[in-house]
This record gives sequence, structure tokens and C-alpha cells, in this order.
Amino acid sequence: MKTIKGPGLFLAQFAGDVAPFNSFASIVKWAADCGYKGVQVPTWDARLIDLKKAATSKAYCDELLGIARDNGVEITELSTHLQGQLVATHPAYDEVFDGFAVPEVRGNPKARQEWAVEQVKLALTASKNLGLDAMASFSGALAWPFVYPWPQRPAGLVETAFDELAKRWRPILDHAEDCGVDICYEIHPGEDLHDGVTYEMFLERTGNHARANMLYDPSHYVLQCLDYLDNIDIYKDRIRMFHVKDAEFNPTGRQGVYGGYQGWVNRAGRFRSLGDGQVDFGAVFSKMAANDFAGWAVVEWECCLKHPEDGAREGAEFVKHHIIRVTDKAFDDFADGGTDEAANRRLLGI
Repeated sequence: MKTIKGPGLFLAQFAGDVAPFNSFASIVKWAADCGYKGVQVPTWDARLIDLKKAATSKAYCDELLGIARDNGVEITELSTHLQGQLVATHPAYDEVFDGFAVPEVRGNPKARQEWAVEQVKLALTASKNLGLDAMASFSGALAWPFVYPWPQRPAGLVETAFDELAKRWRPILDHAEDCGVDICYEIHPGEDLHDGVTYEMFLERTGNHARANMLYDPSHYVLQCLDYLDNIDIYKDRIRMFHVKDAEFNPTGRQGVYGGYQGWVNRAGRFRSLGDGQVDFGAVFSKMAANDFAGWAVVEWECCLKHPEDGAREGAEFVKHHIIRVTDKAFDDFADGGTDEAANRRLLGI
């Protein structure tokens, strides 16, 4: 068994134009003051990281690592959630997702997709330069508009979508292999990889690629009514990253999983700050420890009610108290009578 590292904090929800959230040095100091030992860095935010420079300059990466270290934290992973989303985008979402890309490729889906692929590859190289072995991302989605179809889907539509998804990601995964970095897809509604079945469909089409792994976030499973504890046991060999995020699902006679187009506060399923939702984190951390998860427990703050700075500070303590320092001995070692093969054979009557 292994002790999980943490607490870590995903910085994406906190970065902004006002200090201390507007520079890498100031935001990592703030995170450390909140009680965090690590930070997960969104690579699309130029206030926190120059991605191209990180991919081409080891000296720059050493500088970032030094800034983090001087402030008492480590860089846990890089994230390419927004760029990964653009690796595969259904035309229905072109306008909505255009803002994720740089201005010069907006309105041009082909150029935008090529830019996104290059971005993810740069982040993999940057991860290598930073000494990291995992990177977070989204898969993007081609089939999502057909997730609950009427009329019925044409035969072969989903298969074609997943064939294309794997085709787009395979060169990126091969680059990940060259860098020695796992791509950890956050299994997430809105992505073609939104549950275990869809992850397996993708994995099969990539030839069970060693670098095509999972980011586990139980909140997304609560909102799908999926067994988030069983999921850990099923995919323990593929879960290489962990977002600690809470959620609650309270269906009524008027509203269920789909939320009735309501805002977050009025949905049956909604994200909550740690400890305010329904996830059994005692069981989650126990399974992670038992299954030898050796990565970071990274808080991803998303809550429709609580202020983010309060959620961040409370989240650090919450994770700290849930991390299990695993034992190196059995509780009944005091009663061990030693090893005696002859005695064992006598006890068995052989």
C-alpha cells in the first residue's frame, strides 16, 4: 500500500487578474498559506505559465519548480483540459468552444484542432521538462450530441465517432510515450469519455495504449448515478490522477439527472465544496490506499454556494484529514508466533 500525496489544488478556478491570483509566484504562495503542498497548473493560462517556453526551455521549468519550492509547494501535474476539448469538437459546439483557442484560429475548426493537438503535445514535453509523469486532459467529443437520441442513432454512428476520436489522439499518445508521461482523461459528462464503458471503447481503439489513463473524480459519477467506489476497483490500474471534488444528487418529482435546463443552484445534481455533498470520501481514500494509488489528491473547487477562497481553505484541511498514512505492519503482529513449516504441516494434519 502507498500513502497518497497531498493536499494539492487545481489552480484553474482561482487564477484571475487581481493579486494574489494573477501570477505563478503569488498564487502558489497563497495556496501554500491555505495549507496545500502541491498545485496543478492550467497550461492555457499565460498568467501562470508560458507553455511554449516550458516545452523548449529546461531552465524556465527549473525556475518554475524553484518558485514553487521556495513557497513550500510542488507542481503536481499540468492540465490541458481546454486544449484537449478542442482535439475533437462536434460542429454544434464550434462557437461555444471557440473561446478556448487563441484568436488567430477561432472560426476555423481545422486550424483550431491542429493548434489544440500541438498545445497538448507541448504540455507533454513541458511535463517531461518539469519531471512530471502525468498530465490531465479532456478527450473532446464528437458523439456527445447523440448521447440520448431521438430519433434513434443511425447504425455505426458511435463506432465511427470513436474510431475518429482514437485516430486523433493516437499520435498524441505516442508522443506521451516518448515523454514518459501519462495522459489522464477526466471522465466527464460532455466528453465522449464520460463513463467506464466509453473509456473502454476508446482504449480498445488505441490498442490499449499504455499512456491512455484516467483522472478519477467521484463528483461526476454521483451526478450520473454511477457507482464511484466500484469504479476505483475496476480501473485501479488505469487511475493515475485524482480530483477531490464533492457533489450531491437530490432528484424530485419535477427534475432528475438532466437538470431541466436550470442553473447550478437549482439543479437536482450540483457540485459542492468538500464535505458539503454526498461523496463518501472515507471510502474513496480507503480504496485509493488499498489499491496503491501513489499520486496526488488534488482539490478541484467547484461549488454553487460557497465562496471559492473558503472552499479552498476548508478543502486543504479536508484532504489532509482524509489521507491515510498507510501501515507497514499488521495490527495483530503482536500475536505472531513466527514461521515454522513443520508446525504448519502438523496443524494441517499433513
